[in-house]
Amino acid sequence: MDLNSYADLAVRLVNSANQGCGDGLATVESYRALVADRQHLAGRATVSDLEALRLLREELRLIFAAADSGNAAQVAERLNALLTRHPIHQELISHDSQQWHIHLVESGSAADRHAAGAIAGLTGLVTASGTDRFGICEAEGCGRAFIGTGTSAGKRYCSDGCKPKAKVRALRVHEHGSGQGPPSIAVS
Repeated sequence: MDLNSYADLAVRLVNSANQGCGDGLATVESYRALVADRQHLAGRATVSDLEALRLLREELRLIFAAADSGNAAQVAERLNALLTRHPIHQELISHDSQQWHIHLVESGSAADRHAAGAIAGLTGLVTASGTDRFGICEAEGCGRAFIGTGTSAGKRYCSDGCKPKAKVRALRVHEHGSGQGPPSIAVS
């Protein structure tokens, strides 16, 4: 089972509220677009699934926020509560000439499958790497969830695009606060 792929589902779900074209869980069509590359999740989504996924999204956001603030105990508490409400069912599978390996059972509603995947992914991430690798982007105005590739204790960003923006803002604040103004760009 590729837990990183499943953890990505949690990120995708949390960030579905911050889509450039609106809420990724607003309609069945927007949900299908959100999971278009995950055929096992697309299935028959209903309005009821969307309501359940919006609730799950908020619970997952709280987990990312707890990780971001360094509260590992709260991350575990919230994940344990989700594991109780959304039990994860696994099965042993062999396909495409691969060795036997574990998959999540593809049963239940679209919301059930997404919840199982997202929770399994985050649980696997926490048990393998702790809570330092994920959180909420620190770039001003972003607020997107992310899973980092390293264990950096410094500022963390959802993408390479947010990192330079944050550094530029910090530089501007520092220069403005120092009374020196912006550096000269005049060429002699």
